[in-house]
Amino acid sequence: MDTSFIDSIKSFFKETLVSLGPKLLYSIIVFILGMLIIKLIMRLLKATLKKSKVELSLKTFVESLSVFILYGLLFTLIGSILGIKATSFLAIFGAAGIAIGLALQGSLANFAGGVLILVFKPFKAGDLIAVNQHKGHVVKVDILYTRIKTFDGRIITMPNGNVANSDVDNRTMEPTRRIDLELRFTYKTDIDQIREVVLKALKSHKQIETDPEPDVWLEEFLESEMRIVARCWVDSQLYWPVFWEQMESVKKSLDIAGLEISMPQRVVYQGGDYIIKEKNQ
Repeated sequence: MDTSFIDSIKSFFKETLVSLGPKLLYSIIVFILGMLIIKLIMRLLKATLKKSKVELSLKTFVESLSVFILYGLLFTLIGSILGIKATSFLAIFGAAGIAIGLALQGSLANFAGGVLILVFKPFKAGDLIAVNQHKGHVVKVDILYTRIKTFDGRIITMPNGNVANSDVDNRTMEPTRRIDLELRFTYKTDIDQIREVVLKALKSHKQIETDPEPDVWLEEFLESEMRIVARCWVDSQLYWPVFWEQMESVKKSLDIAGLEISMPQRVVYQGGDYIIKEKNQ
């Protein structure tokens, strides 16, 4: 074998080692120090998130995103030490981002919706919400999906992108809720007697709030009857049990007092007189 060829190869490796040796040494040092710094930053970040009231799903997301960004910066720095231009890394990250974005358009919308929900907290696990014609208690809020359990025991999984762009009725965000009972009576019925009987029935329940106190008001004049609305406040978590119990209590109290709730009726005229032809129960 030609000795000049071997000498040229040796010379090439020697020059390469001399030129890249310090850079490789610096890169190794930077890599080791970078790993230590990343571990320290992540430890501080986890401690901060642990003390905060951030949702668990959001904590996991922030930690994963932070690790990705920190390692990206570290490898970009090492690449620049080795002589690789930062624009090359930016081009790679940009192309990867575009490809991932096109492939996961729907998932990215859910991801963005999940971040908004976890940050602004329109609801949390355990809340009773109504959204997109679904009603139930929130079981879990992930970064992509929200799961609720309906009153009949079904689990509804909703994409966060849809939830974040919909009207969310959170019925347990406030500590108390108002119960509205709508009653209808004929115009001959004494309003003061109605108020006295219904208020007594409402106040007899031990779980209603005393401030504000229950009230009963004439709400509207209709064609053949008047609409009375009875209101009381209750703990949001006890709304439905108390609502049903109050309905039953008011009905029994009205029966005892001899006050009849108005029923729709049809009147048929015969000549100058009229008779009630039909009553709808």
